Amino acid sequence: MRIENTTSFRSSIKPWIIDTTLRDGEQAPGVVFSAKEKTEIACLLADIGVNELEIGYPAISEDERNTIRNIVSLKLPVRLTSWARAKWQDIEAARLSGTEAVHISFPVSALYLQLMERDYEWVQQQLQELVPKAKKYFNFVSVGAQDATRAEPELLKSFVLDAEACGADRIRIADTVGIATPTSIIELIGQLKSISYATLEFHAHNDLGMATANAYTALEAGCKAVSVSVTGLGERAGNAALEELAIALKLSGKYESPIDTRQLLYLCEAVSKASGRGIEDQKAVVGKSAFQHESGIHCSALLKNPLSYQPFLPDQVGRGQQELVIGKHSGSASLQHFFSNRGIRVSRSEAGELLEIVRRTATEKKRALRAEEVESIYNTLLVNQ
Repeated sequence: MRIENTTSFRSSIKPWIIDTTLRDGEQAPGVVFSAKEKTEIACLLADIGVNELEIGYPAISEDERNTIRNIVSLKLPVRLTSWARAKWQDIEAARLSGTEAVHISFPVSALYLQLMERDYEWVQQQLQELVPKAKKYFNFVSVGAQDATRAEPELLKSFVLDAEACGADRIRIADTVGIATPTSIIELIGQLKSISYATLEFHAHNDLGMATANAYTALEAGCKAVSVSVTGLGERAGNAALEELAIALKLSGKYESPIDTRQLLYLCEAVSKASGRGIEDQKAVVGKSAFQHESGIHCSALLKNPLSYQPFLPDQVGRGQQELVIGKHSGSASLQHFFSNRGIRVSRSEAGELLEIVRRTATEKKRALRAEEVESIYNTLLVNQ
């Protein structure tokens, strides 16, 4: 009875998912979304259940502001947020774009303060001036600690307390150059929560390949929100991937995720097309290879239970059935299944004969075999018999 109660309580946790594909994602080198593409992606993200969209940087241009205004006019069932530097001109541009929320980014690491020729007193002054002023024009004001994972811990604590005191609705802890690890996130978020009740968000980058793991861990550590992007699109190695986090939350049993995972593949393909960046075959969750299998042991088990060598079924992300590839590592069960789908009954002994030729051919070609090649091997064997 205790276990059931605990499970029920934990499953009621609802993380707030912020998608930054249209802001941080578009900052990936060489990526440019047209106004039409940004609008279409915003609609897809709203449909899939994302809570909040960081839809752009209005201070960039009038064209950007017009695009944001058009998206705002659609009245999508999602919070729309504009991004701004810690200067009133940027916040004013965000106000003119019409979003209900604004995110204001502040430097907090010694390196970033030095690069901007500022000190922490300046940060405090800007917080005290900009946050209350912004709250007069926006329903929600978020502030960001840029390069937080390289900041001095005491300075970061001061930033959180100062931002909270100034009325910030949420505080973003940004792993700007992706150096965090899950264990460091647990420690960092734990320290911040020990001194403040402020709502924390974690913003991960993937420079060490741990962005999604860090985003998930941040939620485990007590952050109420995380920012992600579709396919992890973003600067350098990218951000935490929306599709990866969404599935991880769903499989965990601990969270009530807002994301309709069945639309993930379609969404990822749309962003891939608009960004000009293809989805790698081995991409987690939505990559083609995620549901391809060749090993005879694996395929035999998959034919009995598709969850034997897959953590979830392909239709949960909008893909068809798993694919059993015929190649060097295939087994008899795969070959029997291959021909059964074509209305041909192959006995186990016949499959064994075919398998020897299949493996030799795949080894010579250094790849899996195409359907017509497997059929040709079968037809040749029939003739020789």
